[in-house]
Amino acid sequence: MAHKKRLAAAYQAVDTAKLYSLAEAIATVQANAKAKFDETIEISMNLGIDPRHADQMVRGLVGLPNGTGKTLRVGVFARGAKAEEALAAGADVVGSDDLAEKIQAGDIQFDRCIATPDMMGLVGRLGKILGPRGLMPNPRLGTVTMDVKGAITAAKAGQVEFRAEKAGIVHAGIGKASFPADKLLENAKAFADAIVKAKPTGAKGTYVQKVAVSSTMGPGVRVDVGTIA
Repeated sequence: MAHKKRLAAAYQAVDTAKLYSLAEAIATVQANAKAKFDETIEISMNLGIDPRHADQMVRGLVGLPNGTGKTLRVGVFARGAKAEEALAAGADVVGSDDLAEKIQAGDIQFDRCIATPDMMGLVGRLGKILGPRGLMPNPRLGTVTMDVKGAITAAKAGQVEFRAEKAGIVHAGIGKASFPADKLLENAKAFADAIVKAKPTGAKGTYVQKVAVSSTMGPGVRVDVGTIA
């Protein structure tokens, strides 16, 4: 009952007809994030695209200046010196055939997967497992690379991946409710800027149509699109 009362109070505190500035939206969401754990603050953006068309897909990685408040577990497919480099850089799981066997057995102990180019023959055979989970290494995302150390460092420092869903929505966690509001605002603007820069060639009409900010257990707050820049 306490949870329902808290949620009802949170919804009453949000004017659903109002478009808030990005800073106001973040402050409102933070004020209502009163769960017993440190809620994640999330931004979602409705885009004027149809991701089913290759020239309208929006996908990429963006480094948030203040991190996400969550440490990503990183898995790396590499051999020899590159495997040693991965371990030294803080990778959580490193391997080749042995790592492939673990994944095939359902033992996936990582949130992002990085591979050296020579490993992609092996990794490609895991596509049916890694693909649906959004874990397939991709050269365009910098997760198929010889710069293993750089990719791991970026992932651990608060780099988030975004990918448009069927309805043209992209979203990401931009920090925790315990973050200072200005840090969340910086992260939100960095994410929005990356989405704007990732505008695909096939996008027609209004690109950014709606923006909202929410917390794990709280209501969404609508954002005036003009304030995200």
